[in-house]
Amino acid sequence: MILQKLADPKVIVLFGSRQVGKSTLFKNLLKDDQAVLWLYGDQPQTQAIFNDISEARIKSIIGSKKIVVLDEAQMISDIGVKLKMFTDYLEGVKVIATGSSSFDLANKINEPLTGRKWEYKLLPFSFTEMANATSVADEMKNLETRLIYGYYPEVALNPGEEKERLLELVNSYLYKDVLVWENLQKAEKITKLLQALAFQAGSNVSYSEIGSIVGMDHKTVEKYIDLLEKAFVVYRLTSYSNNLRNELKASKKIFFYDNGVRNALISAFSPLELRNDIGILWENFMMAELLKKDLYTKNFARRWFWRNKQQQEVDLVHEADGIITAYEFKWSSKKKVSCPSSFKEAYPQIKFNVINSENFIDFIG
Repeated sequence: MILQKLADPKVIVLFGSRQVGKSTLFKNLLKDDQAVLWLYGDQPQTQAIFNDISEARIKSIIGSKKIVVLDEAQMISDIGVKLKMFTDYLEGVKVIATGSSSFDLANKINEPLTGRKWEYKLLPFSFTEMANATSVADEMKNLETRLIYGYYPEVALNPGEEKERLLELVNSYLYKDVLVWENLQKAEKITKLLQALAFQAGSNVSYSEIGSIVGMDHKTVEKYIDLLEKAFVVYRLTSYSNNLRNELKASKKIFFYDNGVRNALISAFSPLELRNDIGILWENFMMAELLKKDLYTKNFARRWFWRNKQQQEVDLVHEADGIITAYEFKWSSKKKVSCPSSFKEAYPQIKFNVINSENFIDFIG
């Protein structure tokens, strides 16, 4: 998709967490092109360039280059206006911006670049991507490893070193943007919050309850979760409701974009047969895989979970192109699962699927 847009005059904006491979992607796409200028938004010299920008300065910096890649663009103040200046002043020059957080990068580029940008997101590898690179059989052999250590490129591409590399990623890069944004010198508060969320992944989350665990008020908890979501660490799922009296309408769940990050935060690296959280691992894994599928196929889907006051629940309610489908995630194929009676009665038109470790490829491919 991105390759096709390189000849288009619009700015390409690629979001994704740190260490997910944004720079590597463009270096591979542009490796044979000598007319590329790389600028790094987290370097003082680049920030100095953009602090005093003008048409003449832009042209002198670009020279004869035909492609400009601005990495970590969220570190540049008023980035949207400055990217617009590039498109206004540099006819025939392709501009690409990457960002490891969407704190204000998304907001600052939307208005100035209305109608002038293509926006994409890049997440950790998916099962399908890895299977295409090797084979489905090979990736199935690695399924337990992926459930425990996840799909960050640095982790997935270095077998035997997964734990060491994952811990380095989590400790050094994971919430760096949150710390910069909040001007925090230490990560203890964020770490405690993430650990609490890791233990409650896939469960109903109360900001007040989380706050009492980590020593924050509920407003601070909500603010930090919002920042972590914009840094592509976690994401929220709200409840599906047709305003039936017995449905929970204000519930929310938190999931991690990557299983490895979730496990690293709570040092949970035991083999599957020794764990009591395989249900959580499988639900988080499948949520992420279906999310990646929607994202990369440009399937503009909406997603919820469903639960009523009688504690009946459906893991995922998914809508795409007007078609609504319900999913339940169960690791074992031996468990017999049926659609909750209240859900079936309220929504008889919604198809109900059970995804387990034996049939999941049919749903994510």
